[in-house]
Amino acid sequence: MVDTGAPGGGTGLVPAHPADGRRGSLRVVGLLLAAVAALYVVAPAVHSAAVPQIRAMLGLSAEHEVWARVVGTSLAVLTLVAAGRVGDLRGRRSVLLLSLGVLTGGCALLAGAFDAWSYVVGRIVVSMALAAVFVSCLALLSTVYLPGRIRKVLGGWLAAMSVGFVLAVNLAPRVATATGWRLAAAAMAVAAGAALLLVRRYVPEPFPLTRRPVPDRLRALSLLAFGLLAPAALQLAPLWGWSDVRVGVLLVAATLALVVARLRCPVLPDGSCAGTLTVGLALGFTQVVLAVALPVLAVGQGGTPRSAAFVLSAFGVGGAAGCLLVRRRPVSPVTGSSLGLPLAALGLVRLQAGLGHASVSLAVGYVVVAVVGFGVMLAATPQMARYLAAVPRTHLGTSAALLPASILLGTAAAQAVPYAAAIDGAPLPADARQLLRIGTIVLAVAALLLGRIAVSVAVATAAGLQYLLVRTGAGDSGTLIAALALGAAAGALVWSRHEQSERLARLSQTARTLQHAVLHPIPTTLGRLRLASLYRPATADTGVGGDFLEALHTPFGTRILIGDVRGKGLQAVRTVTDLLGCFRSQAYETEDLGELAARLDRQVLRVAAARGDDELFATALLLQHDGAAPGVQVVNCGHLTPLVVTPSGVTEVDVPAQLPLGFGTLGAGWPIAPHTLRLGPEVTLVAHTDGLSEARNSSDEFYPLAERLAEAEYGTPDHLVRHLDDGVRDWTHHLADDIAIIALRLAETPPPPREGPKCEETRHK
Repeated sequence: MVDTGAPGGGTGLVPAHPADGRRGSLRVVGLLLAAVAALYVVAPAVHSAAVPQIRAMLGLSAEHEVWARVVGTSLAVLTLVAAGRVGDLRGRRSVLLLSLGVLTGGCALLAGAFDAWSYVVGRIVVSMALAAVFVSCLALLSTVYLPGRIRKVLGGWLAAMSVGFVLAVNLAPRVATATGWRLAAAAMAVAAGAALLLVRRYVPEPFPLTRRPVPDRLRALSLLAFGLLAPAALQLAPLWGWSDVRVGVLLVAATLALVVARLRCPVLPDGSCAGTLTVGLALGFTQVVLAVALPVLAVGQGGTPRSAAFVLSAFGVGGAAGCLLVRRRPVSPVTGSSLGLPLAALGLVRLQAGLGHASVSLAVGYVVVAVVGFGVMLAATPQMARYLAAVPRTHLGTSAALLPASILLGTAAAQAVPYAAAIDGAPLPADARQLLRIGTIVLAVAALLLGRIAVSVAVATAAGLQYLLVRTGAGDSGTLIAALALGAAAGALVWSRHEQSERLARLSQTARTLQHAVLHPIPTTLGRLRLASLYRPATADTGVGGDFLEALHTPFGTRILIGDVRGKGLQAVRTVTDLLGCFRSQAYETEDLGELAARLDRQVLRVAAARGDDELFATALLLQHDGAAPGVQVVNCGHLTPLVVTPSGVTEVDVPAQLPLGFGTLGAGWPIAPHTLRLGPEVTLVAHTDGLSEARNSSDEFYPLAERLAEAEYGTPDHLVRHLDDGVRDWTHHLADDIAIIALRLAETPPPPREGPKCEETRHK
């Protein structure tokens, strides 16, 4: 069973075949959802290839095309929001099955269309069903996998979608020509029906249905109104005229609906909503720009519609490469936008300047379009992954609709441009180049909003020089000047990058040095104990946080200290340094473990008095094993109790707790009696700080520490620590607190005798 953070403590994904491995079951579900979602890309390509036949057989006119496009797009956006919300309330698998059933019926309706209007109705039904299928697959995917794995999973998923786009663009015209549009629509109906059966067989409901609160009706109605009105206004404006009163009414109503929805919508703290919306608009706009402009420019250069489709498919090839790069490398949203969007804008500049000239081949156009696809998806994938990882699981359906809805709005906005709004015929080559210029501006604005301004300006300068070089037909001297200018710009960027890399390397080295100076490495064997530890600060660049961890072999046995200082930042690091320094000196001088805790208590009290901080304290857990006794002595100073892991299960130890360090009460008037825990040969004791047990996922649920330990195969302490480390990184997309873990077990054979405390002190130095 895989816990996905279901609300109300519900269970997670239950594999369809419990005998299969959990990882294998998840892989099957992910691949199946990617294949089903690919219908969202394949169906429009099949329709576009079949339009000439349909016009000839059914008399499909420009008016029919307008109605199909405007109504279909508006209802698709509305369906995205509605299907996502119904999936949140009633179950995403149920919505997906219903959507696939409607898609099967819609494709069958297309195959049996008897006139133009029946075909238009079928197209609208198919558009709505595809929207519901896509958003349900995306929400299911984000529910099945933990937030920490969303980036990798989504990168592979979108790469598969991009490959589907490549195959559809190249094969759909051939299939439509060879089989006829009715048979192609029937084949789509069969594919949708097969997908329905496979989903029903292999994809379970991610969590049991429970009673949830009624959603904000005003917000929901506002989103639905905006999704219906905005695309309609954008697509009807070029046909009715921007000065038409009806267009103005639609735009004003859509704007008011968006304002109301925005006022009642909770905003994620990292700004991922705005970033996802921006890259979605840019992606949708770019797709329409390329789909309209490339055939015109390619045919004007002597190419054929098939060669134009081949060049357009390069967008999917580059997009797949960008998605796979994000899957393999942790590309941040800022980095992806800073590099990807200017790179895509540079590609559009190259297209408008060169494609259509005799000196530029279609092969060059293919490479440039691939660069555009690579840049756009390099920016979109990290933004979308961060957004989905931060959204609470109970609102994933509605939230997952943001990206496809923004893409549809971007396509509608591109179709509102006069150069792309023609229905009866293709635009002129000059209009196609003008459309590419507008697309460049859109990508440049998105790059300035989401990326680094310096990178965007540098790329824009290079793009301007490149455009002038190609358009002016400069000779050898002009080529040399442009090459020198581009080389100088590239050299400046490389030098700046080199300087920045050196600064980061120095900072990283300083952080590592600080960490090793404050936190000594924990050996794998100490005395008769086998140890494994992990220290992960919430701020990775600092190397040290407010948690502390130390293990020493003293004349009184092996002593371990783990704890957490109140506060964050440099003040917390200073307290950790003082506390560990006291422990390292007093552990060799103080025989009684309770007295050692009292001295640490007084040390924190002195530090608080010196700083004038009346609220300074630290929780701590002290453990001692003298080598001969069968158990471990424990003094708990307000810290979390440790866990005992055995082959039969996980148990939380009941250890009496004293007040935290810094209150000045330990050892005042009465001695502290350590609690003894017996250790067997197969017993592992795990101590940790609250950064582990209180790590939250996007639904604000704590990391189920005991459950994750119980799921792990029983092994060495190092195996258990690595299992917890992997688990918490999958559980949360953002580490909000420091984590310290130490696991210990009796060694099977006693180690050779040590020389004494001087050897231990020398080792630490």
